Amino acid sequence: MSADQPTILATSGGFVRPERGDLAFGGLVHHAVELSGTTSRPRICHLGTAGGDQRWFNAHLSEAAAGAGFDLTHLNLFPMPGVEDVEAHLLAQDVVWVGGGSVANLLAVWRVHGLDAIVRRVWEAGVVLAGVSAGSICWFRGGTTDSFGPQLRAVTDGLGLLPYDNGVHYDSEARRRPTVHALVAEGTLGETHCSDDGVGLLYRGTQLVEAVAEVDGKGGYVVTKGADGQVVESPVETRRLPH
Repeated sequence: MSADQPTILATSGGFVRPERGDLAFGGLVHHAVELSGTTSRPRICHLGTAGGDQRWFNAHLSEAAAGAGFDLTHLNLFPMPGVEDVEAHLLAQDVVWVGGGSVANLLAVWRVHGLDAIVRRVWEAGVVLAGVSAGSICWFRGGTTDSFGPQLRAVTDGLGLLPYDNGVHYDSEARRRPTVHALVAEGTLGETHCSDDGVGLLYRGTQLVEAVAEVDGKGGYVVTKGADGQVVESPVETRRLPH
């Protein structure tokens, strides 16, 4: 199965600490699967490029997938792509989930291997694209990142599937909100869609449809610059996902 139109779930969450084990999939990952419309055992491909394809983390995700009843594969690009036909592998998935880390490194490596063009075709084919942090920013024109060091900076060469910019971890890291506001004020970033930790922003085509949360009390926001040059932050109505 595939979504009935191009779908992206851009998040600042997705993983939770279970009572047993090291990692479990939270409501946002389960929601990405629901968006795919699959009625069989869900097929998810994880891309951990932004974190350097860490095999120990892959192992944690594989355990989480087994517990959730998902068929999970990992598309590792280090030291070389792990499958012969990357596009065919991704087109066979219900969901592509992209992990966090360095979005600048992710974009560079993906472009070397042609993933920038491939994921656009996969998205257009109805495979749900989703991810957390770097795996959220990559779908936009750009956003705020610590890819270059502890001081947050703008990244402006995202894939641009979504014609906005993106702010992640909006409530959990002290410099995220003021940095977004400053970059929007100076024009480095345009309209910027932001997510608190535990929140996902759902796009059908390029339209922001809603914000969804896997934890209570969190939200999404749209930050713009008004005609008077002042930065305006507008909350997005956020729906709490089922527990």
